[in-house]
Amino acid sequence: MTTTASDTTRGKGLLLTFICVGIFMVYLDSTIVNVALPEIQQDLSADMTQLQWVINAYALVVACLLLTAGTLGDIFGRKRVFLGGLVGFLVASVLCALAPNYEFLLVARVLQGAAGSIMIPVSLALVSTTYPQPAARARAIGIWAGVGGLALAAGPVLGGILVDAFGWQSIFWVNLPFGVIALVVLAGRLAESKAPNRRRADVVGQVLFVVAMATLVYGLIEASARGWSDPIILGSFAVAAVALAAFIVWELRSQNPMLPMNLFRSPVLVVAGAVNFLGLFGLYGSIFLLTFYLQQVNGLSTTEAGVRFLALNVSIMVFSYVASVAAAKFGPKVPILIGSLASAVGLFELAQLEPGNGFGSYWWAMALLGAGVSLIGAPATVALLSSVRPEQAGTASGVSNTFRQVGSVFGVALTGTLLIQHLRGEVPDAMKNVPLDPAARGEATELLSSGDLSVIAGLPEQARGSVRDAVAPIFTDGLQIGFTAAALGTIVGGLLALVILPSRKKMAEAKAAAAVAAPPGPAADSSRAASV
Repeated sequence: MTTTASDTTRGKGLLLTFICVGIFMVYLDSTIVNVALPEIQQDLSADMTQLQWVINAYALVVACLLLTAGTLGDIFGRKRVFLGGLVGFLVASVLCALAPNYEFLLVARVLQGAAGSIMIPVSLALVSTTYPQPAARARAIGIWAGVGGLALAAGPVLGGILVDAFGWQSIFWVNLPFGVIALVVLAGRLAESKAPNRRRADVVGQVLFVVAMATLVYGLIEASARGWSDPIILGSFAVAAVALAAFIVWELRSQNPMLPMNLFRSPVLVVAGAVNFLGLFGLYGSIFLLTFYLQQVNGLSTTEAGVRFLALNVSIMVFSYVASVAAAKFGPKVPILIGSLASAVGLFELAQLEPGNGFGSYWWAMALLGAGVSLIGAPATVALLSSVRPEQAGTASGVSNTFRQVGSVFGVALTGTLLIQHLRGEVPDAMKNVPLDPAARGEATELLSSGDLSVIAGLPEQARGSVRDAVAPIFTDGLQIGFTAAALGTIVGGLLALVILPSRKKMAEAKAAAAVAAPPGPAADSSRAASV
């Protein structure tokens, strides 16, 4: 039987569909958990510091392993590695859903992140090998990227519906049926492929990078409970500094570096990476803070909170397209400046939130933040890629995505820590005059100081109103500190872009010069190209 062109096209389309199903799950689980945090907090008796880890354990592992993951596909085979990552992701999702306590959930989230970090770059390599023709490949990669954006946008809404209907465990169970179908289809139809020139994995560099990031994030999160001057916190920052210095030295000397340090000789690449970092810092920090404002301060259900996030997510989807067009027409600097300003205005407006504010008073600030982050992200990546030689484009893309992932981790870590520190400083005084007996007051004060406003529902009815009136304004004051920090970070990114990024004309000239100077040969091996 003869295979027609249409059969081949349908076959490729089927492969692309189920590769994208896997990627949809990975990106979905970075945002779907946010609206479930209050339910997880209540069910597993977790404080806000622990909830930060539920988010950051996943994002941190993805950020740390992303640059190495593509190399594993080149060494062991992309099909084998992707399917292994998919199986690991599904198993970890089941473990998350079955978690009897916070510690179990945290370990399962780490496993989820490790599996997801493998799937992201290897999936892009699979898309590239499935569509060898440049035009078809560009369309397929566009679909791949769009699915990731759609998953990020769908997370809060889908999570809200699932949590209200079936409980927080359902946000993990939902991965199972779709993942199993994708596994069956891809195992039977996907061809194996490896890179012709395989690099060795940089194991030492990877370990040093993980140690540096993990200890730094640990210090930022746990400082809210222990204090910035605590020996353990100071020790974690010291270990992070030593590990980071050792990582840089190792990468400079390594024959197969995970992160080629010569890329950072370009000030454009450094600034573009910083802009991406600060943009995602503000976005994910804000999502974390808004979740608690909407559900614990304003008392909305998870579905109601998820629907309100549409103002942010729809704006991100719309302006992601606008940003690409603007970057092509005006160059990266102009949209980055506009995006930085829009994000800062949106964040400063969100910093004005008070208990009981209606959606009409802040939806536009969320939309402005979404527009600003989108206008920053794509143009910053364009600037970054324009600053390197063509054969370095894949590695530079991996650097860009790592900056973004690390920014999201730091956003949740720092804004959450600022909020908890404010609560610990102000709640005890505010609780002194509420009508509760000393024992109940002490217990409630401790829980409220850790960010658990759900304890109010379990207090005697005559005391609930007084406690809420005393604590809710303090909570929103703490949110304001986090939003303001995020806004200031965005402004710094905009100023860096204004001062250092070249104009569109100068960037075009620099790119042309780099292309002329580039040595002949293949642009980059797929492990680097897959690190987008």
